[in-house]
Amino acid sequence: MAYTDFIAAVDLGTSHMVGMVGKKDASGKLSILAYETDSSDNCIRRGCIYNVKETAGKINRLVRLLENKVETSITKIYIGVGGQSLRTMEHKVTRVLGNGAVTEEMLREMDDECRKFLPDQLTVLDVASPTYYLDGEPEMEPLGMTGARIEAHYKLVVGRPLLRRSIENMCEHLRADVADIVVTPLALADLILTDQEKMSGSALIDFGAGVTSVTLFLGGKLSGCYVIPLGSQLITRDLMTLGIPEREGERLKRSYGNALWEKDADPQPIPVDWADGRHSGELKYSDINRVVEARCRELIENVYARLVDTGVVNEPGYSLVIAGNGSVLKNLLEALAARCKMNVRYAAVRRDCIADGEMIANNHVYMTAAALLLKGTVNCALVQPEIKQPEKPKKEVVKEPVTVVEEDPQPEWKDPEPPVQQQPQPEPKPKQPEKKGGGFFGSLFDSVSKRLDEAMKDVE
Repeated sequence: MAYTDFIAAVDLGTSHMVGMVGKKDASGKLSILAYETDSSDNCIRRGCIYNVKETAGKINRLVRLLENKVETSITKIYIGVGGQSLRTMEHKVTRVLGNGAVTEEMLREMDDECRKFLPDQLTVLDVASPTYYLDGEPEMEPLGMTGARIEAHYKLVVGRPLLRRSIENMCEHLRADVADIVVTPLALADLILTDQEKMSGSALIDFGAGVTSVTLFLGGKLSGCYVIPLGSQLITRDLMTLGIPEREGERLKRSYGNALWEKDADPQPIPVDWADGRHSGELKYSDINRVVEARCRELIENVYARLVDTGVVNEPGYSLVIAGNGSVLKNLLEALAARCKMNVRYAAVRRDCIADGEMIANNHVYMTAAALLLKGTVNCALVQPEIKQPEKPKKEVVKEPVTVVEEDPQPEWKDPEPPVQQQPQPEPKPKQPEKKGGGFFGSLFDSVSKRLDEAMKDVE
């Protein structure tokens, strides 16, 4: 089935990239139509694009695969951006009211001034909704209120200029245009955290392969966003120090890794393949998890430090939500809850966001791509222009005159009139035959009569 209205997005992860196509209904709920994955290899490191041309080639391949599924050309894509340089910074805009009222135009001017702010050696990727203070007191809706001074405290999501520049440089190699650049941690938080969790206080911790992002909310507002340059890929590399290849280290981490290793638990040795590919051997369970636990402890301590920096550790009822492929490590949730003394749950997409494909969206591999689709607002499908057919001249229909045949009316009965008596016409008198004399005397008589007649005419 060919689709003509959908949104397309690409998630650039350190271990893999995901392309996804979805469609929104009238209420804003998302239906996932198609998805594809590809390995990032070495073109993306810690969320940053290092090989522009190779990354563009992989994106083009994902786009082609998606086009085959939706049977429509994709002309635009949304791209998520993250990276270890991503963080938030505060920016304040002030206006003096002079005991006047706050107007809508004033709030719009303050917002425009904030968006024009250019920090040194950083680029602004997004601006969160501000917190207003009227005469030093916080106000959720200051419109129409009077005071002497109003302040708007913004949270700017910033990063190195390379984050945006690398995507802009990649555009010339892409088959599709970039519809917009979306900040991945913020999009993921909107897909997972409920409004109540943002109001009471909650932090989304995304354990990725190259980096771990921490996005914090309090009072319904963004209170901080940090990216820790540590990820679950480091655990795999630590296991490689035991003399095993990377693929084997990844398998052991997923199958036997434990963030809370108990020293007295030492089951049977685990069979492994050595790095030379020709010999197999065994490793103790304790040897594996001694490495896993040490790296997990370091990662959890970095997360806890970000919570302390923003002061949310002292907030009553503050909770944590963990997402990402690294969050499936055994006992990681319990280890994080024990260190932070908070309630921790696994991430799940909000039911009011997904109409079709909830099982796919809840998979950690595809969750971020689904979050990017929810941020999309532009139709990414190729819209064929309507070809107007030339209007055919209308044939004039000549109506033939209709001859109405009137039926002879029935004669009315009338009394017969008496016949009209015709006067008899006089019969024409028969012409008398001319008498002609005969002989000499007849001719003489005629000649004399003719002359007498001519004489009488002359006398008259």
